[in-house]
Amino acid sequence: MVDKNILLEIKNLKVQYSTNNGIVHAVENLNMILNTSETLGFVGETGAGKTTTALSIMGLLPKAAGKVVEGEILYKNENLLLKNNNDMRTIRGKEIAMIFQDPMTSLDPVQKVGDQIAEMILLHEKINKKDAIEKAKKLLVTVGIRPERVDDYPHQFSGGMKQRVVIAIALACNPNLLIADEPTTALDVTIKAQVLELMKNLKKEFGASMIMITHDLGIVADICDKVAIMYAGSVVEYSDMRNLYENPCHPYTKGLFSSIPDIFEENVERLKEIKGLPPNNMEPSKGCSFYPRCENAMDKCKMRKPKICKITDSHYVNCCLYE
Repeated sequence: MVDKNILLEIKNLKVQYSTNNGIVHAVENLNMILNTSETLGFVGETGAGKTTTALSIMGLLPKAAGKVVEGEILYKNENLLLKNNNDMRTIRGKEIAMIFQDPMTSLDPVQKVGDQIAEMILLHEKINKKDAIEKAKKLLVTVGIRPERVDDYPHQFSGGMKQRVVIAIALACNPNLLIADEPTTALDVTIKAQVLELMKNLKKEFGASMIMITHDLGIVADICDKVAIMYAGSVVEYSDMRNLYENPCHPYTKGLFSSIPDIFEENVERLKEIKGLPPNNMEPSKGCSFYPRCENAMDKCKMRKPKICKITDSHYVNCCLYE
């Protein structure tokens, strides 16, 4: 029986990149579920596979190098990996939209911002150019930009304002799923807070589901309902937000929390670090990927992949400690 509350489900996803030096195993056996009107935080180090997962959902993996070698990406119970290019063009923007990491490179420098928003509307809706521009003005107001700036070019906006324009483009056709790839990376602290508050309000207004890709556990606590901790291309811990913060289970998750300063703890001279470096994704381990850096490592961790262990109904961990 199909659960109608599930908007997106990823099953055993494997993604590889072909390079001159060999095969990069970017995503390995990734599983996750996103429900309707839910926000899922993807957290992990650079190279963990967060953006690759997002690009796989969007069907935007680099054609020459990137390839999904196994698995399913089910959107409304339909496998996106079986869709052709025309079908995916229809879905992108209208059903699933993405806010890319760097607003400086996401916008066309020689096109007015109004035309760039209108382009998305014209692509998916039966509407004339004049009405599309009017809708673009309303979208600018929605993201906190004056409508008369519809004829301005990207270079006339600050970094935070450019990110607002990118958000307006993503929201142009009221998508069911919004993927935000570190949308505050290039912004200063004040503008970052404004953009996050804007995204929270827009999520409530439009009722869309969201995947928030980030390094920042503070953003996760502020905006997400569920969290997927990624390491070396796999989800090592998956939980609702409260359970994860009150009871982190995987040694890597515990390491992430230990590296955050605690303003209430006195006499802390040095933060606890996660020793070692992320693994080489060109040489996947037959055991647990976190084994070389783990303080709780056992012999069996080196020999085989850990099994998915259920902590509660909404909390799962991939770790031999809980088997």
